[in-house]
Amino acid sequence: MRWTFFTLFLATPVLADDAVVENVEARQSGAAWSFSVTLSHGDTGWDDYADGWRVVSEDGTELGMRVLHHPHVTEQPFTRSLSGVEVPNGLSTVYIEARTNVDGWGAARYPVSLK
Repeated sequence: MRWTFFTLFLATPVLADDAVVENVEARQSGAAWSFSVTLSHGDTGWDDYADGWRVVSEDGTELGMRVLHHPHVTEQPFTRSLSGVEVPNGLSTVYIEARTNVDGWGAARYPVSLK
């Protein structure tokens, strides 16, 4: 009896890595805040790159968002800023969340003290 073996390869999604918030500088200017956020990510080009970050409150309310319009393959880590972020009075900590075009928002939150 002759045995023939077939190997079946199932398509499985490739899970990319989340973008990592490396550092944040926050500065108040009047009633608004400016945030300079340094991200790192294994950008490979248009198919997988860090495409944004946002400032959120403890309950997840988005206070401001910076869209990143292109990959940063050869510029890692990289820093981008966002100004004019209105932070409600009495809020002493906000969080930065990062996003990739493949996986969306990462689970990690980077706390930023506004004291």
